[in-house]
Amino acid sequence: MTAPGAALPVILLPVGVDDDALDACLGALDAGTPAGARIWLADDAQAGPRASAIIERWLRRTALQADYTRRQAPIGEVAHLDEMLGACAGADVVVLAADAQPLPGWLQQLAACFSRDASIASATPWCNAGEAASWPRLGEIDAPPGDFERTAAACAAMPALHPELPAAVNHAVALRGSARQRVGGLDASSYGSWYAALIDLSLRLSGLGWRNALCETAFVARGGEGGPAEGDLDAINARWPAWNARLANFLMHDPLRATRETLALRYDEIGSPEPQRELFR
Repeated sequence: MTAPGAALPVILLPVGVDDDALDACLGALDAGTPAGARIWLADDAQAGPRASAIIERWLRRTALQADYTRRQAPIGEVAHLDEMLGACAGADVVVLAADAQPLPGWLQQLAACFSRDASIASATPWCNAGEAASWPRLGEIDAPPGDFERTAAACAAMPALHPELPAAVNHAVALRGSARQRVGGLDASSYGSWYAALIDLSLRLSGLGWRNALCETAFVARGGEGGPAEGDLDAINARWPAWNARLANFLMHDPLRATRETLALRYDEIGSPEPQRELFR
C-alpha cells in the first residue's frame, strides 16, 4: 500500500506499434491501478487505425485520469520520451513499456519505495523479462505470471529493503523528479533506444550519489525484453567503459538470489488471492 502522504507518480506510456500488446497493457492498467491515477499516453506517430480505436475506446471508459497526445510526425523514441519527461518538470513519473502489464498494487508500491528512501532516484519492479530485475530467474525471459493477484500479493509481503541494481530496467521504471532534473534530460543524440538511454541516465544518477533500486514489492509483467538500437551499446561502452564489468559482476555474483528465493517462498505460502485484495486498495 502507499505510504502515508506519498503521492502517486504520473504514468508515462509511450504508445507502440503492437495493437494487441497495447490493448492488454491498458486492460492491466485498469485492473491494477487506483482510480484517478494520472496517465499520459503519448504517440510518436506510431499507432495505426486499430490502435487509435483501442485508445479512444479505453479513454471513454477508464477510471484513470488519462490524457492522450499524438505527434504528426515521429521524432524518435528517445527524443519523444525526453519531451514527455521535460513536460513533467519535477514530478515523479513511471515510464511504462507499451507491451507491459502491471500487476495489482504496482503504482502504490513504487510510490512507497520513493517515500521510504530519499536516496532512490529510480525504482524498478520485478518482471518475468526484466534482466537484472527478473523473477523467478536472473537474466532469463519467463512467461508472464499465470496468477497476477497471487504474484502481486507475494510481492507486497516482501521485506522492503530496495537493493541496488546495476541500472534501471525499461519494462517499468519510477523516476524521481528532483533527481532527474539534477542530471538533465535524455541523450537523444547518442542513443536511439529508451533501453540504452535509461542505462545512461541510471549511471549519471549513480554518479551523483543517487540509487537505482529494485522495488521488490511490485511486479510488472512483459512479453519480452527491450533492447538497444544499432550502435547504442558501442555508445554506452565509449561513455561508460566500466559498464560491462559492472553488469557482468552483478550477473556473476547474483546478489539478489536470496531475495528471489524469498519471493518464491512468499508465493508458495499464499493460497487463494481473494483474501489479499485489501493489500492493493
